[in-house]
Amino acid sequence: MLPLDEKKQQELRKGSRNWIKYSGMAFQMIGIILILTLAGVYLDRWLGWTPVATVILSLTGVVAGLYTALKDFL
Repeated sequence: MLPLDEKKQQELRKGSRNWIKYSGMAFQMIGIILILTLAGVYLDRWLGWTPVATVILSLTGVVAGLYTALKDFL
């Protein structure tokens, strides 16, 4: 049986690993949404459109980010 200090250290390590995992998932979601939104802004400027591509690509980014996060979470 492990001493109390070692048990607490293992629990703290497990908690910090979870924190790192979930913060990484958040940055991944933000990155996907940001990249697709900026691609939409660029595409709208290049084609001279109203912000149609920005809206479509940003919503696609939200869906893709949620899909990626849920896939990693489950």
